[in-house]
Amino acid sequence: MRVLLVEDAPDLADAVLRRLRRLGHAADWQADGRDADALLHHHAFDLVVLDIGLPRMDGTEILANLRARGDKTPVLMLTARADIEDRVAALDSGADDYLAKPFDFREFEARCRALLRRPQGQAEAVLRIGQLSIDTAARRVSLGDAVLELPNREFSLLEILVGRLGRVVTREEIAAKLFGFDDEAGPNAIDLYVGRLRRKIGEGGLRIATVRSVGYLAEAAPQDDACP
Repeated sequence: MRVLLVEDAPDLADAVLRRLRRLGHAADWQADGRDADALLHHHAFDLVVLDIGLPRMDGTEILANLRARGDKTPVLMLTARADIEDRVAALDSGADDYLAKPFDFREFEARCRALLRRPQGQAEAVLRIGQLSIDTAARRVSLGDAVLELPNREFSLLEILVGRLGRVVTREEIAAKLFGFDDEAGPNAIDLYVGRLRRKIGEGGLRIATVRSVGYLAEAAPQDDACP
C-alpha cells in the first residue's frame, strides 16, 4: 500500500520509513507541512501518518484541508503532546487514530494495519477466499495447509487486488500503490509481479484475469475450480 509519512524529525522518520518499507509498503516522506499539503492535493495515498508539530503548516491544518476536499484517506496522527485535549482535538479534526510519542513500533504497525483494512471493509486481519488465507497482520498467505513464500512486494500486490475484489484495477492504480517516488520500476514490472503471484496462487480460490490494455481483475474462483 502507498503511505505518506509527514514528520520533521529525521531520525524518527528514517526509522518509520524503514519499518513501513520492510512491511512491503511504498512509503514517501515529507518533513515540511506546506510541502506535504501540496503533495496531498495532487497524489492519492492509502494512509497518511501525520505529525502535528511541523514547519510552515501544522498537522491539524493539513488534516483540515484534506477533509475539506472530501478526502477520506485514513490518517494516523503522531504527536509528542499527551494531553487528552490534544487527542480529542486531533480526532475531532478528522483523524482516524492517534498515537503519542514515544511509541512502540509494534503498536504503530498494528494501528497502521487496522487503518489500511478499514477502506476495504475488512474488519478482521485474516481474509479467506476459497482455499486461500491471507493474514495481513502476520503478512502470511496460505493455500490450504501450505504456506506460500511471497516477498513483500508480491504480498502488497495481492492486498491491492483483493482489496478491489471483483473490480478492475488499472496498471496505473497498481503502480501508484506499489511504488514510491524513489522506487525504480521498469515498464513491465507490474506484469512480472502479477505473473509470479499467479504461479504461486494457482487456482486456489482466486483468479487474476488480465483486462487487455487496462489492468487486472481479481475474483473468487467458482468452487468447482478451486483446489480441493
